[in-house]
Amino acid sequence: MFLSNLLRRLIMPNLSRKIFMWKTFYIKPNEIGILYHRSDFKKILQPGTYTYFGWHWQVKTYDLNQPEAKIENLELLLRNNSSELEEYLVVRTGFNQTALVRLGQNWVGVAPNQLRAFWRGFIEVESHLFNLEESLELPAQFVQQVRGVTLNGLKKFQISEYEIGLLYVENNFVRPLEPGEYAFWSVDRDVKVQTLSRIVPNPTFPLEDVLIEKHPDFVQSYCEMVQLLNQQVAIVRYQSKVICILPPGSRKLFWQGVEVEIIDISADAKLPPRLVAELVSGVPEVLNLSCKSLHICEVAAQHVGLLYVNLEFQAQLDPGIHAWWIFGRSLKAEVFDRRQQTMEVSGQDILSKDKVPLRLNLTAGFRILDPLRAKNGLSDISGYLYKELQFALRAAVGEKTLDALLEDKGAIDRSIAESIRSKTADYGIAVDSVGVKDIILPGEIKTILSKVVEAEKAAQANVVRRREETAATRSMLNTARVMEDNPVALRLKELEVLERIAEKIEKIQVNGSLDSILTELIRINRQ
Repeated sequence: MFLSNLLRRLIMPNLSRKIFMWKTFYIKPNEIGILYHRSDFKKILQPGTYTYFGWHWQVKTYDLNQPEAKIENLELLLRNNSSELEEYLVVRTGFNQTALVRLGQNWVGVAPNQLRAFWRGFIEVESHLFNLEESLELPAQFVQQVRGVTLNGLKKFQISEYEIGLLYVENNFVRPLEPGEYAFWSVDRDVKVQTLSRIVPNPTFPLEDVLIEKHPDFVQSYCEMVQLLNQQVAIVRYQSKVICILPPGSRKLFWQGVEVEIIDISADAKLPPRLVAELVSGVPEVLNLSCKSLHICEVAAQHVGLLYVNLEFQAQLDPGIHAWWIFGRSLKAEVFDRRQQTMEVSGQDILSKDKVPLRLNLTAGFRILDPLRAKNGLSDISGYLYKELQFALRAAVGEKTLDALLEDKGAIDRSIAESIRSKTADYGIAVDSVGVKDIILPGEIKTILSKVVEAEKAAQANVVRRREETAATRSMLNTARVMEDNPVALRLKELEVLERIAEKIEKIQVNGSLDSILTELIRINRQ
């Protein structure tokens, strides 16, 4: 009994201690585990039950529904156990590498210098590594797969069918992009795409001079370059329509397909009629484009123009539209009307010879016969004519009295015409007519003249009245003499008197014969 108890006390504690030193781990079907012993990696555990002897075993489980594994000390584990861990997909990128990891229908981007682990579990997982030193562009098959997916460090661009894209990396042009979809890694550098419309033949190319100097292949393949000398201008047309006019010494890029006409303006800057019709008389859009490059002068019918180049007279311009290139020279054109023109000299206050203040209005008609002589001799043609007409009017009026002026206003016109014609003939100006329109008198002078005219007219009326009375008396005397010697004439006169009396009487009652009535009327009339 004693021996059995002693054995029980010796055996049972050791047995129970051994039983509790066994550890059992259960990995669920949707999990995977990593077995550690004293923090040392031992193996990967698939779903199931595992038992290990000892106190220092431990298992860390991961949900396979979340493919990416957040494993502590992953870098350290890979140093000694890379073969086992890489079986479950470990993605490592260098300083110039990126990666795309597909997790079922989703995609994950991995930046350079990254280490990430993914489980091959319920979700299909695959990875693709890209060398950024070789190309920043994502291959076309991946571009389609990540369409609509936002990934850090990846820029996507869509080039329409009517566009060309220009790819810039760190503000340096790399290459053109034809219509399509593109994606580029931009994790450690700036990537931009500038689109240009192919519909517009003269787009604004970014850093145009840099493209010409540094990228001749692009210019040769896609563009038409126009480079001009100092005495050349260019007209650029697209589909037979002018789209651009380039000044001398300029350089510009256009899409291929434009037509370029280069013109040498060193000898003659005047445009031929065909270009005038196209650039000036054509559509308004082309005229607006040409105005900055052309000096345009329109000479109407019955007019003449004078052209000055660098302040020197060059030519006389006939009626029509004229245009010159303005580059490298100053141009000025003046147009003169050769028809008869009218000048008014109004409101001139002048004293007559007898000191009567008058206000006069003068009109003159003139024509410019020789515009060049008039321009060279006079700085202000209208001002000169006005001043000379004013002086001539004052001289003509100041030499005559008021009565002389009123009696013969034509004398003023003749005097002014003689004076002004002698002065303007030397300047190629003909004065065809001169006339005083109005002579305005002061109020008190008007009153006096009115009274004088009234008295004169009254005297004239009195003379006329006396003359008429004398003539009437003489006529009556002659009539009486005729009637005295001729009874028939007297009888006719009596009938005439009776007729006038009858016109004033509405009703006549006759008693007796007509002869007795006439005798009685004559008797009454004589009384």
